[in-house]
Amino acid sequence: MSTKNAPPGFHQITRHDGVFQEQIHDAYQIKDKLPEPTVCPLCSAVFHKGRWQWLAAPVNAHQHNCPACQRIHDQYPAGFLTLHGAFFHAHRDEIMHLVQHVEKKEKTEHPLKRIMAMEIKDHEVLITTTDIHLARGIGEAIHDAYQGELEFHYNPAENLLRVHWSR
Repeated sequence: MSTKNAPPGFHQITRHDGVFQEQIHDAYQIKDKLPEPTVCPLCSAVFHKGRWQWLAAPVNAHQHNCPACQRIHDQYPAGFLTLHGAFFHAHRDEIMHLVQHVEKKEKTEHPLKRIMAMEIKDHEVLITTTDIHLARGIGEAIHDAYQGELEFHYNPAENLLRVHWSR
């Protein structure tokens, strides 16, 4: 079963051997398999065994920007996380430390999960990420630690997630 004539950017559901697979359009996902090994000239992540990893760059490796570095270069985030409210303002340093901790943990295992930028304004911070799952994970970690209101708004056509946390 397949939605073959779905417009570009929309979810497509395909059935392979009785299993449904959901395909989401992401313009930054590399379409063709890269030659192995390939190294990102900007961050030194290595594409090996079908995924980007933190490995020592092999001699004479092919070069290609990883999707995270390309997003950063293009200034095109996949995740937007907004933190605001009186509680956030009063505990901003503590909460931002948690944000940095979650990103460091995720980036250690997944080179494509990175914070792109943090914009601080009065009682609010906007954090942009290279990956929707990092934005979600940071929002959930803050909610687990401090409760408050947590909202997710996902746009599948752009593979874009907006997360809002306030307290």
